[in-house]
Amino acid sequence: MPMDESKEKIEQLVELCKKGQSGGFSQLVDVYSSRLYGYFYRLAGNRDDANELVSELFLKITEKIGSCKSETFEPWLFRIASNLFTDYIRTKKRREKMLNKMAEQCLTETPVEKDDGYLTDKLTKQMQKLDAETAEIIAMRFYSGLSFEELAKMRNEPIGTCLSKVHRGIKRLRQLMENENE
Repeated sequence: MPMDESKEKIEQLVELCKKGQSGGFSQLVDVYSSRLYGYFYRLAGNRDDANELVSELFLKITEKIGSCKSETFEPWLFRIASNLFTDYIRTKKRREKMLNKMAEQCLTETPVEKDDGYLTDKLTKQMQKLDAETAEIIAMRFYSGLSFEELAKMRNEPIGTCLSKVHRGIKRLRQLMENENE
């Protein structure tokens, strides 16, 4: 939950959105856009994809806000974000397969190495080396600010499972960071 917004205020904004009042939606965008951008940036690894995912998420929210319970808005929001990122990964993998096939057909051209200038900080680079589930759960815990209880509910897992996945993920991330420094 954002520090400057109370749970009651968020619930009021959600109710305004359900009534179709755009002012409530604008305020929700103001409250959550930077956290969602950070969440998606850490997972996707570049600004363009993060911005696109945030935009797409807010579109989905406008479509589905009626099904949300005001008191559980934040876990609901990050569940949609999680599903959206999963879809993004699937699409990206399909696109990569297609591009690889096309590259095989174009044997006369030399492959160009991809240089993604957005992967500038070490943490983002190392998060890209984690499996998608681990990177996602770490991002949800630390960049989205969800509690372990909220993570467990959202993922339909026992709280102990979430704790151990986050712990193992951080341990792996620490190893990757140390290996890069050597």
